[in-house]
Amino acid sequence: MSLRSANVTQGVERAPNRSLFYALGYIEEELARPLIGVVSAYSEIVPGHQHLDKLAQAACTGVRIAGGTPILMPTIGVCDGIAMGHVGMKYSLPSRELIADSLETMAMAHQLDGLVLLPNCDKIVPGMLMGALRLDLPAIVCSGGPMLAGRVAGAPSTLSTLFEAVGAHKAGLIDDAQLLEREQGACPGCGSCSGMYTANSMNCLCEALGVALPGNGTIPAVHSGRVQLAKRSGMAVMRLVNENTTVRSIVTPQAIQNALACDMALGCSSNSVLHLLAIANEAGVPMDLRIFNEISARTPNLCHLAPAGPTHMEDLFYAGGVAAVQRDLLEGGLLDGSLPTVSGKTMAENVAGAVNRDTNAIRPLANPYSVTGGLQILWGNIAARGCVVKRSAVAAEMLRHSGPARVFDGEDAAIAAIYAGQIRPGDVVVIRYEGPKGGPGMREMLNPTSALAGMGLDTSVALITDGRFSGASRGASIGHVAPEAAEGGSIALVQEGDVIAIDIPAATVQAQVSGAEFDRRRAAWQAPPPKAASGWLARYARMVSGAEEGAVLR
Repeated sequence: MSLRSANVTQGVERAPNRSLFYALGYIEEELARPLIGVVSAYSEIVPGHQHLDKLAQAACTGVRIAGGTPILMPTIGVCDGIAMGHVGMKYSLPSRELIADSLETMAMAHQLDGLVLLPNCDKIVPGMLMGALRLDLPAIVCSGGPMLAGRVAGAPSTLSTLFEAVGAHKAGLIDDAQLLEREQGACPGCGSCSGMYTANSMNCLCEALGVALPGNGTIPAVHSGRVQLAKRSGMAVMRLVNENTTVRSIVTPQAIQNALACDMALGCSSNSVLHLLAIANEAGVPMDLRIFNEISARTPNLCHLAPAGPTHMEDLFYAGGVAAVQRDLLEGGLLDGSLPTVSGKTMAENVAGAVNRDTNAIRPLANPYSVTGGLQILWGNIAARGCVVKRSAVAAEMLRHSGPARVFDGEDAAIAAIYAGQIRPGDVVVIRYEGPKGGPGMREMLNPTSALAGMGLDTSVALITDGRFSGASRGASIGHVAPEAAEGGSIALVQEGDVIAIDIPAATVQAQVSGAEFDRRRAAWQAPPPKAASGWLARYARMVSGAEEGAVLR
């Protein structure tokens, strides 16, 4: 077995390098073993990460049990809920690139032999996986697990219901005391927020890709099984190192298609489109938006977890987890069961004993929520390169909708209009200049979507943006419009009152404006000045690709 760490631990020439390991307390026997980076996003600002210190120690234990030397390393992480609704959200998606870069830096600078990745929340999961793919080391993902649902007035509650409660309060539907009760009861402890939001979507999809052990997506953060999973992940990475099984040998085109099928069945966040495109880019796998609709067309939607429905991640866990969904899809001929996974078994072997124990949480193939998947890509004259909607979270009456555009150059103006009661049933709210370049950073729009839902407008008002949505958003929320407004995309040319026709089953979104009129408006359009003139966001805006490519840096 040839070890990369020999570059820092072996030979006379490396005596100075070894002396620094001895300064850290390592002994010769430890330096003779593979060096495994245990990359933890632990912090005291993200609820999904506040317990990762314990999981990191468990992962280190697993590495030692299997004959390796664990080395604990940190990375950053943004809490999207805390960053929501202000300038902080501009930093969330860009942080994914910083995380990938920092992981690459630490692993290459110190010549590590393998990686155990301990993320949990939105950008941290794909960021770590992207860095590992760039390095193509043996690597395994072990997330921190989902938060339990809260309880308010005897009913389950989540972060998304609290955001919607703000809209209800603005509309006079609940009072201060009711809002406070929701505020204090929605998030009962550690873990990634308890619906099928972006964090849990990506944790489930890591399991579906084969880069995480079974249970990664759904074992609750507070469950002892999560500590056991971390120990087994530490042990498993040593087998990957010994066999030289690198992460790119797992994340193949077929594995990504398996993940897409699970995405559609689970009803994952629309952000999974951005992240899977970016992951595929780092894996060297060509990927086009059209494959999402191809797989959606043949994959039924089996789960309606919050915000799409009344079930939560703990319900999915007790129903059998991602493995139970995979088992059903495999029996339906919708997955490739022969693919390798980090467990050392094939995907089919991983799920052989899985059983669906709750058909309220996971509907059987014969009785899906819909015969098509949870996500849909739309195209039209205001989205020539595509846009995304979480179809499974759209009310049936909004699958087809036509109405006048209410146009806002930024989220702040839109949310002010919504809170002021200026949006009416039938409207199509257009929020632009919030894309990867124009934002910059492609802010999530949970505040406006939740306000609309809380005011009871989610079944009569659509929202279209070149920004993106939280996995906690529901309704006819269409994001990732490309080309974005800052690049001169046609969404920049839409005017107040233009009629916009949305047909989600037909995969179209169209402004009822002639090509000649758009040409006239384009000739008069002027690009706005950059919103970020200095700092990291200014560099990001210059380097980032469009949403249709995953908003990756070029």
